[in-house]
Amino acid sequence: MSEPIIEVRHLQKDFGSHTVLRDMNFTVREGDVTSIIGASGSGKSTLLRCINLLERPTSGEIFFHGMPISAHGTDACAYRAKVGMVFQSFNLFNNMTVLENCTIGPVKVLGRSKEDAREKAMHFLEKVGMAPYINAKPRQLSGGMKQRVAIARALAMEPEALLFDEPTSALDPQMVGEVLAVMRQLAAEGLTMIVITHEMAFARDVSTHVVFMADGVICEEGTSADIFEHPQNPRTKEFLSRFFDR
Repeated sequence: MSEPIIEVRHLQKDFGSHTVLRDMNFTVREGDVTSIIGASGSGKSTLLRCINLLERPTSGEIFFHGMPISAHGTDACAYRAKVGMVFQSFNLFNNMTVLENCTIGPVKVLGRSKEDAREKAMHFLEKVGMAPYINAKPRQLSGGMKQRVAIARALAMEPEALLFDEPTSALDPQMVGEVLAVMRQLAAEGLTMIVITHEMAFARDVSTHVVFMADGVICEEGTSADIFEHPQNPRTKEFLSRFFDR
């Protein structure tokens, strides 16, 4: 069994008097594709933002290679260089070209030369099919193209794990497939991924581990077969019945 990369232990997140996450526990190992599924408002994005340190947990702990990272004083930038994130709204720099979006992080954060950063960026832009558009600005691209650039930008940092926060939710239906195809390829290549998604066929077919959340707690988790073929929790069964005939 491969070593744990990310471990979430007894994680709780409160916003004022409102508890959004309660006693969250799960482990992500090298090469895992962990899909987090559940209805809107179940706390999935808050969980991912805690893992990326965009939100600080109220209590509990997140470990990266066995080291606690959620305490104040953690170098968030250094950690995010190893655990990247792809947002549903792309978050590209609109005043930069596609290539500049993919080289600024490696140059500014990792200290790479511009030549090295460009070479790596071109490699990943080719991987996602966006190499012909290196001089375009984000406003000139479709939503699916922007998301593929955002994935290339995250990959250019050569992270150990990549977090995806509903990466297809802002896309027109015809553009969803092109982004999911890139993600399927990355999963096949062994990239460690945590994916929040409403694309149940993707979660079923690609995931090594599935976490079903409701009301800020993990109701059920297991392999793809455990969750999609043999769900045990009534809430899991009810949720999946919206997508598949059971």
